Amino acid sequence: MKPPSFEYHLPGGVEEAVGLLAELGEDAKPIAGGQSLVPMLALRLAAPEHLVDLRRLDGLRGVEERDGTVRIGAGTTQAAVQRSAEVARSVPLMARATPLIGHFQIRNRGTVGGSLAHADAAAEYPAVALALDARLEAVSPRGARTIPAGAFFTGLWSTALAEDELLTAVDFPVRRGRSGFAIEEFARRGGDFAIAGAAVAVELDGAGLVRRCGIGLFGLGSTPLRAPAAEAAATGSALTGIDASELGRTALAELDSVPADLHASADHRAHVGAAIVARAWRRAAEEAAHG
Repeated sequence: MKPPSFEYHLPGGVEEAVGLLAELGEDAKPIAGGQSLVPMLALRLAAPEHLVDLRRLDGLRGVEERDGTVRIGAGTTQAAVQRSAEVARSVPLMARATPLIGHFQIRNRGTVGGSLAHADAAAEYPAVALALDARLEAVSPRGARTIPAGAFFTGLWSTALAEDELLTAVDFPVRRGRSGFAIEEFARRGGDFAIAGAAVAVELDGAGLVRRCGIGLFGLGSTPLRAPAAEAAATGSALTGIDASELGRTALAELDSVPADLHASADHRAHVGAAIVARAWRRAAEEAAHG
């Protein structure tokens, strides 16, 4: 199918871009890499009257570490994240998630901000942002504000961004010391969206107890999710006292519902999801324990 007709805008800066979004309102959509929006246009799942192209906004691209955080510009491509030594060193969970996204052609065009703003429940980056307690920066004509990842994803393909707001960057806390990270997913083919997936971050204290853990789930609800009951069950415990399989079952048991579709029934997806959480936990815990 062909997309519906639209008016095309190519702003030269962030201020001009958010001005256009404010002026055009709900009839406008920003477009970066277009790897999510263009297929939706072609299928008539989206029909904006205006597209605001962000490709000239160089200030939205780049990776920078400062004050204990790594800031990744929203316009940074997934391929650039995959190549970044800074991301691999300081946000390893992000680096490990990136090769799982689609195919290299998609990663060459797709952007960090595009993936987060699209908020697909089966995508990797939103779950990573949740597991790492990322903070997302948005700009509008009213100024800039910071949104915690836990408050950013509000529903199916929807976020806390207002119509005139533009996602400009995401900040990830740098976790060093005795920390471990892992992401696991199950998909029918490489490059497909995950039927079930989990991103896990574990941090140990000086006594070897779990000081903090984050478990982000994807493909298991209408939004990317965290598993607070499973996180609470692990926090304060020694790794040797945590049963990974039981932790996986706890993570899935707390979900209100698990989606069913032509790829998997709800029961099958929940069974696979529990196993995926357990597998990711084992890998992250082993890395935290041994470095």
